[in-house]
Amino acid sequence: QQNTLRGSLNYPFLSSRIFSFLDVVTLCRCAQVSRSWNVLALDGSNWQRIDLFDFQRDIEGRVVENISKRCGGFLRKLSLRGCLGVGDSALRTFSQNCRNIELLSLNGCTKITDSTCNSLSKFCPKLKHLDLASCTSITNLSLKALSEGCPLLEQLNISWCDQVTKDGIQALVRSCPGLKGLFLKGCTQLEDEALKHIGAHCPELVTLNLQTCSQITDEGLITICRGCHRLQSLCVSGCANITDAILHALGQNCPRLRLKLTPTHFTLLNNNKKNCHELEKMDLEECVQITDGTLIQLSIYCPCLQVLSLSHCELITDDGIRHLGSGPCAHDRLEVIELDNCPLITDASLEHLKNCHSLDRIELYDCQQITRAGIKRLRTHLPNIKVHAYFAPVTPPPSVGGSRQRFCRCCVLL
Repeated sequence: QQNTLRGSLNYPFLSSRIFSFLDVVTLCRCAQVSRSWNVLALDGSNWQRIDLFDFQRDIEGRVVENISKRCGGFLRKLSLRGCLGVGDSALRTFSQNCRNIELLSLNGCTKITDSTCNSLSKFCPKLKHLDLASCTSITNLSLKALSEGCPLLEQLNISWCDQVTKDGIQALVRSCPGLKGLFLKGCTQLEDEALKHIGAHCPELVTLNLQTCSQITDEGLITICRGCHRLQSLCVSGCANITDAILHALGQNCPRLRLKLTPTHFTLLNNNKKNCHELEKMDLEECVQITDGTLIQLSIYCPCLQVLSLSHCELITDDGIRHLGSGPCAHDRLEVIELDNCPLITDASLEHLKNCHSLDRIELYDCQQITRAGIKRLRTHLPNIKVHAYFAPVTPPPSVGGSRQRFCRCCVLL
């Protein structure tokens, strides 16, 4: 085999092809074998995709500079996620040398400032995916720079860049009409005005994350619905001003919205009854304004529903669960339902769910009206179901023979 390998390396094309399948670590090892292998291993064409996350503690600016000089125009994808030692200077050199870069992750590179985005704008016009999450020094100036030099941008993550405002969003979306993914989690200064700009200029948008953007309201989201008809994933976790009113607008305007609704205060999904037949997962955790009316609509118009979270939906009652349990999804589709911290739920709800033959797991933590007897009856119909429940321990009687410590289990996995 060794002779075969040595022989194959006499053919430049074949040897280059072999080395192209090796990862970063293996290439570095091969580079130490011989001079010829060093040349092959460090050929820029073998370094089109680099992920340095596993080496983040050891990566300093000079490493990035050296990589950029060796890879040059070959490099297409680079992940520096978590590389805290990398700053603006190294990325300026990188931008100058790697002008064909398409995907760049700087997630958690906290030394990064607007200067890096200026460099990317000047030298990297082919950039499509940029991750700046947790780069807290990023401001509107970065978005304006990207809008001027990176018109092909398709996905941008500026989560937790809390200095960004509507002005930066406006500049970005006006010049990057091909945006498909926008992650704005933790951008707490964003208001409805920012969403209006997104709705007006991002017709290709597929994914939008607005988690904890606490100032947005139904008004801003309605403009998103009307302008972003391709939207499939929307997260508004922690957006306390959102109400049921937005559900109708989503259903009417975003027929593709399904599967990924990952909110906690109010999950927005395609709830326009007649348009959400493919809906499989819905997370309504902590949507405190959700009522039985929502469950009635889900039971009628969502026959493919598999996973439903109603955690902390304190207005949900047994009647809503009754409709859900008799809906088309109940018998063969519904696999997971989370009802923890729903204080109005009683054992009657468990009776309504006993015919959900595919039900694999149910969450009942802190449902104070649920009893052990009710759970036992449910398990007679669904013997394989996993029930997660909490029952307060019974106060132990005083010890007669002394003060021997007693223990009791509070969390019970049935």
